[in-house]
Amino acid sequence: MIWKSASQNKHDNIIRNIPLFSDLSDEEIVLIENLIAKKTFVKDQIVLLEEETSNYMYIVYAGKVRVVKQSTEGREQILTIHKKNEFFGEMSLLDGKTSPATVVAHEDSVIGLLSKSDFEGHLLGREKIRKKIIELLCANLRESWTMIKILSFDTAEQRIMAVLDRMQELYGLVDDRGVIINVKLTHQQIANYASVTRETVSRTLKRFENEEIIQVLDGKKILLTTMFYERQKTGG
Repeated sequence: MIWKSASQNKHDNIIRNIPLFSDLSDEEIVLIENLIAKKTFVKDQIVLLEEETSNYMYIVYAGKVRVVKQSTEGREQILTIHKKNEFFGEMSLLDGKTSPATVVAHEDSVIGLLSKSDFEGHLLGREKIRKKIIELLCANLRESWTMIKILSFDTAEQRIMAVLDRMQELYGLVDDRGVIINVKLTHQQIANYASVTRETVSRTLKRFENEEIIQVLDGKKILLTTMFYERQKTGG
């Protein structure tokens, strides 16, 4: 019998909850967990640069990270945010190419790193894993379509509403007042996501508050009220 500490069991559960690993046996989960190196990152610390993304697959054990594209002026364009139990970098491990993005800790985080050689040696040979990878690639493609949809809106208000709607799809908690976006986003980060200025986001969100479309709660989390969804139906 293998005895494990409470923290080991907690980490095993995280691995088990990742769709890519969900069909592995207990013994295989322990093997994968032992291959993963865990590192701690503070808020806004770079987890990996673009040129490093072909070396590892990354797993979020705690916290959140944002995947960003840096412009020549140093401005961040947020592509997506990964939270606990999510993983990324698998596409680069498949084709050996880097991902055109930098990963930054959105808050204090613990990240697990699985090397390319271990990924190939212990995962790619399994039929169930290959099927899971296909599902993952399809999900990533849908996420790209979502970003294209956000940027296709003509007005800043429509783009900002589309970003808030996407955030509630990913991180929404149903509340008797509406849906709470359970992730902290600064006005600049929303602006980067929607490709508008921070001033435009601040002005628009303030107007949304005055019109009771949103509420800003303690901790700066945003509540989308029923008025938000009514506004969506009318096209903003």
